[in-house]
Amino acid sequence: MKFNGGRLVAGGMLALAIAGVTGCSAGGPPPGPPITQVSVANPLQRNIVDWDEYVGRFEAIQDVEIRPRVSGAIDQVLFRDGQVVRKGQALFTIDPRPYRATLMQAQAQVARSQASLANAGTELARAKTLLEAQAISKEEFETKQAMVRTAGADLAAGRAAASAAMLNLGFTTVRSPISGRISDRRVSRGNLVAEGQTVLTRVVSTDPIWFSFDGAESFYLKYRRQDQEGSRGSSRDTPNPVEIQLADESGFRWRGRMAFVDNAIDANSGTIRAHAVVPNPNGFLTPGLFGRARLLGSGTYRAVLVPDEAIITDQTRKLVFVVGKDGKVNPRPVVTGPPVEGLRVVREGISTSDRIVINGLTRLQPGMPVKATLVKITPRAANEAPVSTPVSAPPAAEAQAQ
Repeated sequence: MKFNGGRLVAGGMLALAIAGVTGCSAGGPPPGPPITQVSVANPLQRNIVDWDEYVGRFEAIQDVEIRPRVSGAIDQVLFRDGQVVRKGQALFTIDPRPYRATLMQAQAQVARSQASLANAGTELARAKTLLEAQAISKEEFETKQAMVRTAGADLAAGRAAASAAMLNLGFTTVRSPISGRISDRRVSRGNLVAEGQTVLTRVVSTDPIWFSFDGAESFYLKYRRQDQEGSRGSSRDTPNPVEIQLADESGFRWRGRMAFVDNAIDANSGTIRAHAVVPNPNGFLTPGLFGRARLLGSGTYRAVLVPDEAIITDQTRKLVFVVGKDGKVNPRPVVTGPPVEGLRVVREGISTSDRIVINGLTRLQPGMPVKATLVKITPRAANEAPVSTPVSAPPAAEAQAQ
């Protein structure tokens, strides 16, 4: 009975085990995790032109300190402080009386020399007649000739002195050598001024005006290589466009052309001086104003655009996730550029046929299968270079689609 009971017990346990296995087979394996859903899009393609950004200041093309060319006492001040003056406009008068007297004296000396020359000429003519009649010696005749030459030289010296006296008299009226805006007067009526020493005032030109800045050596090298390749002309020879933004402006409204790049790089700062010429017909721009400029930084090239959120940083690399034909995602290194139309330029790594993940990146792992929903990338901003932080390395600060 115990044996039979033992068999019965063992049989019961076997039946329960079989029943459990049968129950599991009927229900199937437990469900796995759901497939990650992501949004994908094909990159936009554009013709891109880079703009490099600099900071600098406006400078007057002509900046003149007005100093007197003769000494004397200031007789009149003929301008209002800070006004716009024309080239040749009278600014000061210095007491002209001493210089007028000097001119009259020089003119009198000229008249005296003319009389002496005329008298010497008459004597020479008489001496020539006497010489022909052998009434005087040849030596006496040569003396008369020498007197004529001396009188002629005295007349020339007198005329030169009169010209100098006339110049000095003219210099008693101090005129503006350029057109522009004048500073305040540094002297008043009655002050004594010294020739070439006393600063009377200062005049700066305003139209056109320079925008001066320093460029990094790396930018200079980039531009030189582009010039050699023929993709962008050097600003030494090509009037490349420059757009400028003032401190209180949100856009780059002032436009000019490059006019100068220095002939050497500063060994201490590693930068090179340059300036652009900017029209300033209404005189709004003033020397010393601060500004931010963007300079044409490349020729036209083809590139694709993706949203910034589609790009992740892995230490020193930039990556995007690309969904392959098998429905799995894999990271791909890319080379990025400046922003355009609110999107990011990608120079290398992807093409317009790739499906780039633009949403759901935080849940992705390499090789993971995903369920992709195709969407369309659209520009997020106007087609203009946005404001950006000035940079000191060759990557462009901004760009513009063509």
